[in-house]
Amino acid sequence: MPHCIVEFSQNLAQELPPMDLLEAVRDATIGSNLFTQEDIKLRAMPYKSFLTAGQEDAFIHVTLRMLSGRTEAQKQHVSQLVLDALIQFSLKDVSFTVEVCDMDRETYSKKVVLSS
Repeated sequence: MPHCIVEFSQNLAQELPPMDLLEAVRDATIGSNLFTQEDIKLRAMPYKSFLTAGQEDAFIHVTLRMLSGRTEAQKQHVSQLVLDALIQFSLKDVSFTVEVCDMDRETYSKKVVLSS
């Protein structure tokens, strides 16, 4: 855990490969010392149609979905690390946001099916 969902305006893909975004989020999440690399699930979703403040302004939004039980300080720390990692890219006129969401530990289900 966590599930890291990187949403971004498709116009950024020509300036910044999505895999670079995923790696930056992964490294920042590992840097929080809350997770190991094996815990982290990452995916990127480009948006072709988008409006920010009524205009087609570029954006990157990261949602970190984590099992409940972390302190507010831990969530703030990992959120800030991810934001700091994103703003290290040489991008201009981009809105960067990070959101941490709790997943209810009692109702979360998981099953990994491996090939024989």
